[in-house]
Amino acid sequence: MADIVDIAVSNENFSTLVAAVQAAGLVDTLKGPGPFTVFAPTNDAFAKLPPGTITTLLQNIPQLTRILCYHVVAGKLMQADLEKLTTVTSVEGSPITLDFTEAFEVKNATVISADIEADNGVIHVIDNVILMG
Repeated sequence: MADIVDIAVSNENFSTLVAAVQAAGLVDTLKGPGPFTVFAPTNDAFAKLPPGTITTLLQNIPQLTRILCYHVVAGKLMQADLEKLTTVTSVEGSPITLDFTEAFEVKNATVISADIEADNGVIHVIDNVILMG
């Protein structure tokens, strides 16, 4: 099995996320033992952000790092584990709300593919970038 970064790199739908993780210097962390639960936005999710947002974030590494860390939770939490919870705390420190009323939702995003297992955790693919606040 591959680690979280290797899985993301091998999937062209995560090229924006991979570039952001590289720019923020988080590759080594996310290749580490973890385990981590990553809510991974697709390229389409990043494309929904207002024009210029990605460029601005790439020029503001502390802000970019905070946003990326908001998409990561310590521990390996499969969908079945998350369904028992209403919130999880991101490694950034802020809570992320979970909702399973109509679909598997994480804050303002819907999980489009859950439980992609990695050596050091699990990836849940989401259709929006989740923002703090």
